Amino acid sequence: MTREDARTGPQGPPLDERITGALVGAAVGDALGGPVEGYSPEQIAERHGGRVHGIVGPWNGDAWRTARPIAPYHKGDGHVTDDTLMTHALVRVYATVRDHLDAYAVAGHLVRDLMTNPRWIPELEAETIPLHRIFLAEKWLVARLHYGHIDPREAGTGNIVNCGAAMYMAPVGLVNAAHPAAAYAEALDVAGAHQSSYGREAAGVFAAAVSAACAPGATADSVVAASLSLAKDGTRDAIEKVCEAASRHTDFESALRPLREAVAPYDTVGPDYRSPSLGARRPSRLHSVEELPVALGMVVVAGGDFRHAVLGAVNYGRDCDSIATMAGAVTGALGSPVPEDWSKTVAEASRLDLWEPGVTLTGVTREIFTRDVERRRAHERAVAELGGPGCSD
Repeated sequence: MTREDARTGPQGPPLDERITGALVGAAVGDALGGPVEGYSPEQIAERHGGRVHGIVGPWNGDAWRTARPIAPYHKGDGHVTDDTLMTHALVRVYATVRDHLDAYAVAGHLVRDLMTNPRWIPELEAETIPLHRIFLAEKWLVARLHYGHIDPREAGTGNIVNCGAAMYMAPVGLVNAAHPAAAYAEALDVAGAHQSSYGREAAGVFAAAVSAACAPGATADSVVAASLSLAKDGTRDAIEKVCEAASRHTDFESALRPLREAVAPYDTVGPDYRSPSLGARRPSRLHSVEELPVALGMVVVAGGDFRHAVLGAVNYGRDCDSIATMAGAVTGALGSPVPEDWSKTVAEASRLDLWEPGVTLTGVTREIFTRDVERRRAHERAVAELGGPGCSD
């Protein structure tokens, strides 16, 4: 690539900066993508007189409360969406459990948080429980786990297959920093309560990508390589094809159409994002969510640069708040700085402390790593006592 990957030294920034950068980057990407979600690159350019280069207002201006199809959400002006609300909720679960999570942690803690803890919801400009904002695919968690009493490991079966679980899996990758296989496995377990098929697979691979981005000396290429080493079926094929197309570009403008063309054979939604095809979002081993491959593709186009990757994701359109969330998390974990004017505006507009979740998750991550080392050493001692492989008399 012609663009140098974003780093602050030979091995990149320390863990705490990567964790905070990923979470702040995800929130900023989310806020930038929200107001143009669901539209095509051509519609976005027409509406804004060219490409979006920062925070913009609602698509329908002051009529956002009633204008369809967005009403009643105030998307724009630096407001985060449900992607960030769910990400921060998962951080709070880690802060409560203070260990690795599974589907039962989702049932026991995440669902309760969504149902019982009122918070400021930027898009509603009101304080209410997050359940009132999240999309139907996320309300599924409450319906199945709280009211349906379904086994948490199987609760995701039957939900529409989309990026709903993947969009908030960055914390899993950060807790398993520099260990993509562990991040993948944990995210698959956590996401089992929410999604199935390629939606669950996307959650695992996205967590792995964020984990890989935290490794010393990580680059856009190493993140893609780690993702491909773990991804299965259509998800793997889609990432490979999109990133192959992305490698031929260094500017998102020229990459917008090629990336869409590369992912189209694997995307079940179809060309009209607001009118999905009859086969949309159904389980399949051949298909993939669109958001993750395109996000990784934009990271490749940008060479790991946060601003370029996120703006590419935003101007791609379609489900661009989630695409920009993922691109922002990966580039933030790589160490590419999030523009301070963007992060401050998003924090003020959304009435959120974007930095506190990073501080919290860093502390939890260190605790979990210490516990992992203790568990691993206990296992090594047990195997040694059994005279296992590599053990001497």
